[in-house]
Amino acid sequence: MTENPYTPAVLAWYERNARDLPWRRPEATPWEILVSEIMLQQTPVTRVLPAWQAWVQRWPTPADLAAEAPGEAVRMWNRLGYPRRALNLHACATAIVERHSGQVPASREELLALPGIGSYTSAAVASFAFGQRHAILDTNVRRVLARAETGVEYPPKAQTKAEVELAEALLPPEPAVAVRWGVAVMELGALVCTARSPKCVDCPIIDQCAWTLAGRPAHDGPPRRGQSYAGTDRQVRGRLLAVLRESPGPVAKPALDRVWDEPVQRERALDALVSDGLVDPLDDGTYALPGATPVAGDPG
Repeated sequence: MTENPYTPAVLAWYERNARDLPWRRPEATPWEILVSEIMLQQTPVTRVLPAWQAWVQRWPTPADLAAEAPGEAVRMWNRLGYPRRALNLHACATAIVERHSGQVPASREELLALPGIGSYTSAAVASFAFGQRHAILDTNVRRVLARAETGVEYPPKAQTKAEVELAEALLPPEPAVAVRWGVAVMELGALVCTARSPKCVDCPIIDQCAWTLAGRPAHDGPPRRGQSYAGTDRQVRGRLLAVLRESPGPVAKPALDRVWDEPVQRERALDALVSDGLVDPLDDGTYALPGATPVAGDPG
């Protein structure tokens, strides 16, 4: 096992600079930690925090969420983005109730078997919720290790076997220290070793960073930037979902047609929502969030 030369400095930095986030507090439940990990995928903390607080207040346990229709999860997700994550969380909660008596499992293998839980999330929940020793490799960690260890500005677009092996080799042997290391290096990547404007002068391992010592050579390409939102199918899907979220029941097609003038793009976006399971087309020609209970009266 490679001795981790960064642990003392990174842990000391984390003690001084860690953000006080509710899912990191000792009283956070495994379910609250799991919800945070799903919400934080491709979404910044500032947007996740109010959504997470509302979610765990309404559904403090997996059983609370599983008892409601999946469409309620989509409604509660609001504008957090990538709404299939809401369906994944509902399916995950249902599986936890059915397979694990409503308790989030501690085993990484059992976590991996849950809907919507991948390699990173299973390791993060097993580590942060249950104190287990697992290598945590999110985008921030991959960037820190790429710069500090391999001397390149950005990690490969797709995670490699070499990255996993490096992360595992640097993992401190004591589980409690490994857990602390995992969250600390993530925070370092989020606050200091950022993608576009790294604050190297604030970095606790600047004297050990291979990329800095090499003169910060430029990567072959810049970090991948998010695609434009205006005018895209994503924007159309968002507007269609907004109408359905704001309605207590099914919505008539004309109400959906009003959200976007271009019919071909609008129908393509609606078809995609149906295909993704985010919208149910009903027999009477109306549309609703999945599992929504029809209400009497004019559907809108």
